[in-house]
Amino acid sequence: MNYKNVTVAGSGVLGYQIAFQTAFHGFNVTVYDINDAVLDKAKAKFENMCEVFKRDLNATQEQLDQTRQNLSYTSDLAQAVKEADLLIEAVPENPKIKIEFYHKLAKVAPEKTVFVTNSSTLLPSQFAESTGRPSKFLALHFANNIWIHNTAEVMSHATTDPQNFNDVIAFAKAIGMLALPLHKEQPGYILNSLLVPLLSAATNLLVNEVADVQTIDKTWIKATGAPVGPFGILDVVGITTAYNINKIAVEQTNDPLKIKTVKYLKENFIDKNKLGVSTGEGFYKYPNPAFQDSDFLK
Repeated sequence: MNYKNVTVAGSGVLGYQIAFQTAFHGFNVTVYDINDAVLDKAKAKFENMCEVFKRDLNATQEQLDQTRQNLSYTSDLAQAVKEADLLIEAVPENPKIKIEFYHKLAKVAPEKTVFVTNSSTLLPSQFAESTGRPSKFLALHFANNIWIHNTAEVMSHATTDPQNFNDVIAFAKAIGMLALPLHKEQPGYILNSLLVPLLSAATNLLVNEVADVQTIDKTWIKATGAPVGPFGILDVVGITTAYNINKIAVEQTNDPLKIKTVKYLKENFIDKNKLGVSTGEGFYKYPNPAFQDSDFLK
């Protein structure tokens, strides 16, 4: 693995974390997004990440100064990938948006650049042809709060070059991740194959008015010893992601319960900009959610 220059496309919930983590571990990172206003928001988030890394990882000021030096920003895609050894795509979880992005990327990226998608639910084979370089394309999926939940699931598709698969595993380790290789394509990878059914079951209980948010979370926390319940997890993941996943399910299955869920999330959260931790409110209010109260389980 001889990656030095990494481009992260998309500076949303996971994109900015991936960029910062990669820069922190000594790689030159270019952050690409659709316009300069979005990039300015990313820069503000990076300043917050400095404080988080001090608190959680005991990062030194010298390390953080170097991390800042390793980061650059552009809204010009050709400029963003000019020197890229690896491009990490973290654009919205929408197949049309991703395919459109890869068509543009294929026209401007150097031949050497390996592409990886951070998609949490979509398979690399869905986009392999759109990239124009199927053998240099695979998936690299991170969990949220990646500096703590430092998992990196690496999943190839049928025509990924095995050397690129091994190189991406080595890269994941080089940026402080626990590399988790998958030996065949699996919707949801490992983590979301386990997590999504839990979150979906919790949402079904809520939408069907079986129990309220806090009761469902209390049940999970008390009965399993987990530190957080499914709705606390959804706030971290981002309610927009849950909404998009359910929308895709509706398009594929027309399931009445999924239709009901999409309507519920749109009216109660999306339309009100209650998107989770990122906006200060979702199923809970932040920075002090009720499930962190000492009497939550009383």
